[in-house]
Amino acid sequence: MTPQQQQTSAGSAELWPLAAKPSVLVFDVNETLIDFESMTPLFEGVFGDPHVMREWLGHLIMYSMTATLSGLYVDYFTLGQGLLKMVGDIHGLTVSDQDANLIKQAMLTMPAHPDVTKGLEILRDSGFRLITLTNSPPNPSGQSPLEHAGLGEYIEQQFSIEACRAYKPSPSVYHYVSQELGVAPSACMMVAAHVWDTVGAQSAGFSSALITRPGNAPLPVPGLPQPNIVVPDLEALGRHLAESGR
Repeated sequence: MTPQQQQTSAGSAELWPLAAKPSVLVFDVNETLIDFESMTPLFEGVFGDPHVMREWLGHLIMYSMTATLSGLYVDYFTLGQGLLKMVGDIHGLTVSDQDANLIKQAMLTMPAHPDVTKGLEILRDSGFRLITLTNSPPNPSGQSPLEHAGLGEYIEQQFSIEACRAYKPSPSVYHYVSQELGVAPSACMMVAAHVWDTVGAQSAGFSSALITRPGNAPLPVPGLPQPNIVVPDLEALGRHLAESGR
């Protein structure tokens, strides 16, 4: 299917038209709802350079996908700790176990972005089912990162890729969510700050909304699915979907 092309305000990216309004919003958690930048001071303390946080995060995304494509699985926090030591080796630094544990704790306790609570309230009051799907594993000994950020009350159900032992954007992960919810993929909209997540979700039959958090933008490449909605934050998404339903 060739979508009608609709120019967006996000440079040369083009929105795909939304075939039907979704009933279920499936939110990515890390960076979309909670703020990875809150860990930057830890990286500055270990490496003397705040930009290493983004370097490490890029490795975390790449190697989680590598594990899935290789038919392997290791949980997100364990992978993150190992990659911290790898990045240390790259920079000629020794990362201690204590430093690695501090990063794991930080991954569990990141705060919500300031727009998220209001955005979730708008979307909930507009009648959407609010679900999360995260690469982070469950935390049986305490709160999930979402709950620690004070967002648990807004979310009907929290899903982790650990149930599939495959990372996003594997199609199996998105299909798992729609099957568990008992809805068609077309009823679900993936809400994420990452194009790799929106592409994966759309390839599995979801629609998508891209939240352009700092460091993220649409990918205007012909042949790849383009988001149905591009907005800067969750409040803007809430207003957009609320208005489109009137």
